[in-house]
Amino acid sequence: MQNKKQIILAVIGAVVVLASLFFVIPWYNVWQQEMSGKAEFAKAEQNRKIKIEEAKANLEAEKLNAQAEIERAKGAAEAIRIENGSLTPTYIQYLWVRQQSNLNDKTVVYIPTEGNLPILEATRPMIEAPKPAQ
Repeated sequence: MQNKKQIILAVIGAVVVLASLFFVIPWYNVWQQEMSGKAEFAKAEQNRKIKIEEAKANLEAEKLNAQAEIERAKGAAEAIRIENGSLTPTYIQYLWVRQQSNLNDKTVVYIPTEGNLPILEATRPMIEAPKPAQ
C-alpha cells in the first residue's frame, strides 16, 4: 500500500512538472526572442552611430584637404608671381623633377631623347616567369 502511494505521488509530481513545462517553455521562448530583438536593435543603433561618426570624420578630412589645396594654389600663384608671371622651361623641369620624389621605386619613367624616342630598357633583368604545375 505504501509502495502504491509513492508511485501515485511520483506520477502526479511528474504530470505537474510536465504541465508546468508546457506553460513555461512558450513563455521562455517569447522572452528569449524579445531579448534577442533588443540586442539586435542595440547593435543596429551602435552601427548607425559609428557610420555617423565616420561620415563626420570624412567631412572634416575633406575640409582640411580643401584648405590644403587652397594653400598649395596660393603657393603656386606666389611662385609664378616671383617668376614675373612667366613659367620658364627650366622652372617647369624643376617642378617635374621635384614631383618625381613622390613616385615609388617600381615606377618606370621614359625620358625622350633628341629624336623624341625613349631609350628602351633592353638590359633590364627579366622577371622570372612562374613555373608550370606538373
